[in-house]
Amino acid sequence: MKDIALNYTRCFSTPSGSAVLSHLRQMTVERTLGPNASDNDLRWLESQRSLVRHIETMITRGRGPDNVKP
Repeated sequence: MKDIALNYTRCFSTPSGSAVLSHLRQMTVERTLGPNASDNDLRWLESQRSLVRHIETMITRGRGPDNVKP
């Protein structure tokens, strides 16, 4: 699992990767739906949020102390 976490970190640590991750956060985690949102809309958005949070978790794992290279 360490290898894939390192790959996430490498991918999203570039300026382009950081911009993409920021855009994904704006479209999902930071997005709110109005009071008339359907159950399906809420479920769909929560699934998207979950994926973005998973990416962020993998980046954090990839930056962990065991993955620091001299």
